[in-house]
Amino acid sequence: MKKAGKVFLGIGIVALAALAVWFFFKFYFVFGSGVKAGELNLFVYKGYVFKTYEGRLIQAGYKSSNSTIQSNEFNFSVTDKKVAQQLERSAGKIVELHYKEYLGRLPWRGMTKYVVDSVLTVEEPTPASHQVPVSVPTELF
Repeated sequence: MKKAGKVFLGIGIVALAALAVWFFFKFYFVFGSGVKAGELNLFVYKGYVFKTYEGRLIQAGYKSSNSTIQSNEFNFSVTDKKVAQQLERSAGKIVELHYKEYLGRLPWRGMTKYVVDSVLTVEEPTPASHQVPVSVPTELF
């Protein structure tokens, strides 16, 4: 029985180590990082149990899915209170955000797998960026 107990203990330790490695790579390993720029459309502090800062950035251009056209949106979370305070004062402005991408999300870290860790620039939108381009025909029949 002593040998069987050691085998089960060894299997348990290996399984626990494998679970810890999986958990680390799923929730704490930074899969990617980068910079996104656009107009800060929404920034809120919400949640039932874990209150988190959540935002939405509207990027230039459009994307098409299932024959519908919609704006490019970047939904993100913020964990740093100083970054959150800076973004709270930047609604409607053009911002550049540095973010980290994780493979999974944690409820206390936010509702998305993208976590913004710094604000690079904040600019007032130019009047031309809010105008809708008008198509004018160059020929008539």
